[in-house]
Amino acid sequence: MLKEFKEFAMKGNVVDLAIGVIIGTAFGKIVDSLVKDVIMPPLGLILGRMEFSNLFINLTTEKPAATLKAAQEAGAATINYGLFINTIINFLIIAFVLFMVVKAMNRLRREEAVAPAAPPEPSNEEKILAEIRDLLKSRS
Repeated sequence: MLKEFKEFAMKGNVVDLAIGVIIGTAFGKIVDSLVKDVIMPPLGLILGRMEFSNLFINLTTEKPAATLKAAQEAGAATINYGLFINTIINFLIIAFVLFMVVKAMNRLRREEAVAPAAPPEPSNEEKILAEIRDLLKSRS
């Protein structure tokens, strides 16, 4: 059973999948930082110094709070729609990058498919029939 598991785990698809998951996780962190640290601050500035990660609705009226962190520390129930907006922007960036990668890969595959393959060599039967044809043509 251990041998079968080793064979399964070492197949190309499993290793490729593991590498893809690891790279995807790292890429997700890069995109998250891009959204939080690069895209959202200027967008918040343009929208009047708005901090998206601090946008929330306090569902607990007896525990008012000025910031999301303060509301969470007070134990208030909140709807964090600013964090949701950040997550949507993360998704859109990842989806766009994946679209561009797939588009580039499809273009490369099309270029490979366009290259014509060499015609197959005739079989022995075809060669013999061609010789017979040529002999018959030379007799006439």
